[in-house]
Amino acid sequence: MAERGRPIVFAYPGDIETPTGGYGYDRRIISGLRESGRQVDLLPLGDGFPFPEAGVLDEAVRRIETLPKGSRLVIDGLAYGAMGEVAARLAEGHDLIALVHHPLFLENGLPQETADRLRTSEKAALDRAQAIIVTSPATAAQVRDCFGSAEKKIHVVLPGTDRAAIEARPETDCPNLLAVGTIVPRKGYDLLFQALVELTDLPWRLDIVGDTTRDERCFQVLKTQLHANGLKDRVTFHGAVPPEALAGFYAKADIFVLASRYEGYGIAYTEALAHGLPVIGSGGGAVRETLPEGAAIYCGVEDVGRLKAALKQLLEDGQARNLFAEAARQAAEALPTWRDAARAFSAVLEDLS
Repeated sequence: MAERGRPIVFAYPGDIETPTGGYGYDRRIISGLRESGRQVDLLPLGDGFPFPEAGVLDEAVRRIETLPKGSRLVIDGLAYGAMGEVAARLAEGHDLIALVHHPLFLENGLPQETADRLRTSEKAALDRAQAIIVTSPATAAQVRDCFGSAEKKIHVVLPGTDRAAIEARPETDCPNLLAVGTIVPRKGYDLLFQALVELTDLPWRLDIVGDTTRDERCFQVLKTQLHANGLKDRVTFHGAVPPEALAGFYAKADIFVLASRYEGYGIAYTEALAHGLPVIGSGGGAVRETLPEGAAIYCGVEDVGRLKAALKQLLEDGQARNLFAEAARQAAEALPTWRDAARAFSAVLEDLS
């Protein structure tokens, strides 16, 4: 296929193969752009972002500055937001495009001083970006309102969703719950456990798929919570798994639930819909926009009572689960594919030419 459009450099922190929604988005966009004939070169920026050691940040800046003048550079927001005033220097020689999955300063559990420092850094960096690509309308509004970014600079490119082969799920006397997300405070597993501890009179099991090493303290607190409430034999942490293994967890689940405090989009929710699962979720505007009525129950933010009620409804009523599952399958057909997402991303790049 002939190359089209200006080549781009995609700069990212850490390991791009990390099995999270954000890195998954990056990988699929890169793949889609390449499949469409666009040249995409990768530039690793090092570990530790958004709080890199000084030497790591210096090396990341050096790598960017050694690129040919005038390079078009897409930088994942996990790194870009930490670059602050350095972005002004980088913008003198390159076209900078920020890919913001969610504002870094809104991460749950940050000390106020740290959040304020990140907010200042993110604003300084975004002010120097030629364009800002976000993954949901809700995040677009946050970037505009929190950082004062111009509306014309902000472009929404929704994540894609793979169409899944769905097999009929057998009737069960013990519904299998599934949650997918890194073990960090923002994902609200403590809230989910609070709701489930009041439903121990009902049969259920919960599988949790997500990296348990990102926040060791959070993971230990959650394990202690399970032991203290007699839930340890009903809940299994499986750690991070590759995409091909994750499909198996969706296939054997009966209900998907994630009690996030905040999400920039929530790819796991749409993946669950694509696998024909009833969805229970929370996490602010982006999640509320994503969850379709009839296929999902939105529970607000940190509302354990609503979360418990939704779980109770779907655990007790197999017919309701079936109706939600059918609605999920229908709703998934309207979701953008990853090819759609790559085309939309490419269109933003073309508009900047």
